[in-house]
Amino acid sequence: MTNILEKIFKISERNSSIKQEVLGGIATFVTMSYIIFVNPAILSSTGMDKNALITVTCIATAIGTLLSAFVANMPIALAPAMGLNAFFTYSIVKGQNIPWEIALGVVFLSGLFYLILTVTGIRKSIATAIPLPIGLAASVGIGLFITFIGLRGMNVIVANPATLVALGKFTPEVCLSLVCLFLMVFFDAKKIQGGILFSILITTILGLGFGMVEFPTAFLSMPPSIAPIAMKLDILGAFQWTLAGAIFSFLFIDLFNSLAFIIACGKAVGLEDSEGRIKDIDKMLYADSIATMSGALLGTSTISTFSESTVGIAAGAKTGLSSVVIGLLFILALFFTPIVTIVPLFIASPALVMVGVYMFRNIVHMDFTDMKIAVPSFLTIVLMPLSYNIVIGLSFGFISYIVMHVIAKEYHKISPILWIIGILSIAFLVLA
Repeated sequence: MTNILEKIFKISERNSSIKQEVLGGIATFVTMSYIIFVNPAILSSTGMDKNALITVTCIATAIGTLLSAFVANMPIALAPAMGLNAFFTYSIVKGQNIPWEIALGVVFLSGLFYLILTVTGIRKSIATAIPLPIGLAASVGIGLFITFIGLRGMNVIVANPATLVALGKFTPEVCLSLVCLFLMVFFDAKKIQGGILFSILITTILGLGFGMVEFPTAFLSMPPSIAPIAMKLDILGAFQWTLAGAIFSFLFIDLFNSLAFIIACGKAVGLEDSEGRIKDIDKMLYADSIATMSGALLGTSTISTFSESTVGIAAGAKTGLSSVVIGLLFILALFFTPIVTIVPLFIASPALVMVGVYMFRNIVHMDFTDMKIAVPSFLTIVLMPLSYNIVIGLSFGFISYIVMHVIAKEYHKISPILWIIGILSIAFLVLA
């Protein structure tokens, strides 16, 4: 068995051991398993069956992570991306009154185009054409966007006809949500792995004690059927102009974030060649795009690389064997569905706020002293939460970046691809 694992994952070649890989996989699973609670809580707001979503979240994560293991031999987990699941729910389905079946078609097409761009090598041209400040601003803006959604889910922020939003009343549920959030902050400050998961579990137990959460009918059961949402995507329905921006946004965010994360992880694992490039990076991008397409077929939003994988890498994981461990643990989690189903939205929502904080920290890498960078970055960041739409924020960011550099006569910083993106952004804002 050891020889087989060695042959498949090249464990010794990467100066690792089976024990290191297993422990790294467990560490990553514990840190990211909150997605089992949070993803169904978000996507079920579209009308999708929550029980089926729990099963699909686990299966899609297992498939994506196993693809990472066997296609790319990387210790990177793939799961429904935080931010993009909120974009799917609140901007596309609720914001544009698009049926969730068509929204899944949008996700599938973004994954398909992602795969085509990777296979043809065009993704390298696109990646170099996208200004780094816009990519960073997109991450920060999505962080604010999902934070706002999280605060709404906690009822800390509520609708107000005069001021649009206002502070909610401190009901027992809101107080329990805040307890959950501060527990997450506490665990993070203490560098305790799995802080988000532990906070959700502790707060759910408190909710049971105070009668705010219903007791599970069982602790173990067979996984709920995925029939209510699996293979229900409408690909043909996604072929409409008003959804072109959404397809591009899913594609852009997944590609940009995955590239940056894979490069960082590749360096940490020691996969950098003599010229500073990460070996077999395209294999990981293949796994990412195929995972997104399979996830859409099953019934979930975009599957992407999970930053929590760095916890496992820090614990010693260097090969795809750790990803196998993660995938198997998500399959095992399927049998604990009764516990997951009792977690209400107000307890799952603090996780959105916490992830929003993590994403917002990218703002420290941005240069606001240069107005050519400051204006497009600022518009990208603020318009995502204010418009409740990632596409609108990105469109204003691209357009303003081009305008600012035209004014400065720095035409060389605007690539042909960026000109095309800018024109499409204008068309989207005018015609949408």
